[in-house]
Amino acid sequence: MARKPANAEPDFETTLAQLETIVTTLESGELPLEDALKEFENGIKLAQLGQERLQQAEQRIQILLQKSETAPLSDYQGDE
Repeated sequence: MARKPANAEPDFETTLAQLETIVTTLESGELPLEDALKEFENGIKLAQLGQERLQQAEQRIQILLQKSETAPLSDYQGDE
């Protein structure tokens, strides 16, 4: 299996988990203001990255559906 480069962006699930951690930390109210601002900035970046990933996935799905639109449909026969 191919390995991701060290500087590769995290996948969607990792991004979402990191964002959830930041939200929990910010909601706790225990961070000093400067640290909270840094976490908020990181959270905004992660939210934007997640949104981009979702848009890319949606575009891929639309492309696949358009390509498959003319494909003939038939009933599933299964293992008879």
